[in-house]
Amino acid sequence: MNKQDKIYVAGHNGLVGSAIVRKLKEQGFNNLIYGSFDNLDLRDQAAVEHFFQTNKPDFVFLAAAKVGGIHANSHYPAEFIYDNLMIEANVVHAAHQTGVQKLLFLGSSCIYPRLSPQPIKEEYLLTGELEPTNEPYAIAKIAGIKLCEYYNKQYGDNFISAMPTNLFGPGDNYHLENSHVLPAMIRKTYLAKLLQRNDFAAIEKNIRLHEGLNLTEPELVSFLERYGVKREAKQVSLALWGTGTPRREFLYVDDLAEALLFLMENYNGTQHVNVGTGEDVTIKEAAQMIKEKINFDGELKWDSSKPDGTPQKLLNIKKIKDLGWKPKHTFAQALQLTIDGYLSLFDPNTHP
Repeated sequence: MNKQDKIYVAGHNGLVGSAIVRKLKEQGFNNLIYGSFDNLDLRDQAAVEHFFQTNKPDFVFLAAAKVGGIHANSHYPAEFIYDNLMIEANVVHAAHQTGVQKLLFLGSSCIYPRLSPQPIKEEYLLTGELEPTNEPYAIAKIAGIKLCEYYNKQYGDNFISAMPTNLFGPGDNYHLENSHVLPAMIRKTYLAKLLQRNDFAAIEKNIRLHEGLNLTEPELVSFLERYGVKREAKQVSLALWGTGTPRREFLYVDDLAEALLFLMENYNGTQHVNVGTGEDVTIKEAAQMIKEKINFDGELKWDSSKPDGTPQKLLNIKKIKDLGWKPKHTFAQALQLTIDGYLSLFDPNTHP
């Protein structure tokens, strides 16, 4: 990519898209184009084709997607498969029609079989059954990989795919109905700490920011209990989903953005590329780290009636490491940056 090239970041307001924009600007790429959902619905084929014909981008980062955790996937499976299929099909096809030089499609590690050997190599795709709790999303992402693969094969396009592990960092979604595991645990732990302090003004502010609700104190207590934050006698406890035993790999989103720019510059292969850290932790270990960093001294409980999801998802990142990339942040470093950033939303002078 040259500095004057026109670059379209689809999903520029999301966790990944905003990180890509930050990294592009940091490296001197300023000819960037966007299309907010208000004026460009990527599920609308005619609108997408008009956008591409009008703007004619040279490079495309396809980071737009409908995302969410186990709760959201289980409640809205049709939306997850339909919205994501439409987004990727429309953008990939429009990129082909308008002669885009290169497109990078962002997938997800949930594409791999539930019981894949660990660490997971790229070639394990489609070798077993998917995890049921996020199957609709995974099927859509697999279709996106195959779209890129077959447009390359039939038309000679240069469309590549990157498969990141679990992501977190600036711009993450903390809504308790559809957030992923790490931001959900960060927010719930913070709310538990506020309840321990009887700081209902701060709790009300937090819920108003994320859910847009104005609740009375009894309603706030009921809201917190619904999501596992509960006062028992003089102690506040936090109940989290599952057993805490599944292992997860987490990547700081700014490191991912750097990896995606690296792949756009250095990789032209047809096979998708894993992007991760090569290290994982149990959900229980991650929860304990969050508890310590936020200074919540209540009890962590585990609700084994809730699903765990895939037992382990650790990516084999040999391919991208051999190309010359590795992440800059450790999990502990990135977690501290993320927690500090989240707390600053409510009080710039607040520290755990």
